[in-house]
Amino acid sequence: MALRSLDNALPLPTTSERPKKQAKVTIPTQKQSADENTVPLPETETAAATDASIDYISSENLNSLTDPDIKIQTLIDELESKDWLKVCDSLNDVRRFALFHSNLLLPILGRIMLILVKTLKNPRSALCKTSIMTSSDIFTSFNQVLLNDPTISDSFDALLLQLLLKASQDKKFVCEEADKTLNIAVKSMSPLPLLHKLRTYVTHSNMRIRAKVAVTISNCISKMGVEEMKEFGLQPMIKLAAVLLNDRLPAAREAARSIVMSVYGSFTAGKEEKDEEEEEEKEESSWQVFCQSNLTAIDAQSMIKIVSLSKQ
Repeated sequence: MALRSLDNALPLPTTSERPKKQAKVTIPTQKQSADENTVPLPETETAAATDASIDYISSENLNSLTDPDIKIQTLIDELESKDWLKVCDSLNDVRRFALFHSNLLLPILGRIMLILVKTLKNPRSALCKTSIMTSSDIFTSFNQVLLNDPTISDSFDALLLQLLLKASQDKKFVCEEADKTLNIAVKSMSPLPLLHKLRTYVTHSNMRIRAKVAVTISNCISKMGVEEMKEFGLQPMIKLAAVLLNDRLPAAREAARSIVMSVYGSFTAGKEEKDEEEEEEKEESSWQVFCQSNLTAIDAQSMIKIVSLSKQ
């Protein structure tokens, strides 16, 4: 059989290399600002600059409202505005109501505090700090009402938890303002009912909140007299200290030591002064029995050691 001529066949390529693809070059388009000579700030920097422009008014520099009876009617709506700058202005109005027109604010105080809980969760630091300052003025003006009025109590609990959370966060100026507000709560409110509120957060899952709770409880107990401490109960108080003494954070453990010393001072108060050495031995012996009867062996030994070291 005759073979066909290959003269008309296509020539084979001389190399086996495949043609290279051209790389696509993408040139990003940038929106021009109104002023072509101005470099636009990143969005985060713009927000930070806006936050920095907020004027934080101290309580001493706030003035009373000229028309509080009219202003109170629109206050809730203004606080629920979507414009956060307007909300900041309205929060300052809440502060003025708390300081100068508290009788008008009281009927809606529960709703106001729930709005504060919401604004405290806002990521804008300026709004958050203004909310904390508002809480501070509310604590100063209404103090015992927040603890005794059952229609407000739940709102206060939610607000207290948010303040503890803000006091444990990393933003320094927010954290410091929240710490200041917690201290104002301790100073302006009766320590015994406040301690009952705080004790519920001793076992909170967030260890940084537990540390802030421990410090606040320690400050609260340091305000209490012997009778108030005994009314709360020395046994539950020493058990509370034992829980905090085993916490992971040093601040909680240091606060626990302070609580232990307060409990010991109350435990030994009112005893007749006799021979100093003999009386000290009796106190140490009775303290040891008290700790061992209310705590585990390890925790009791820790309490005894804390007191013993404080006397060296």
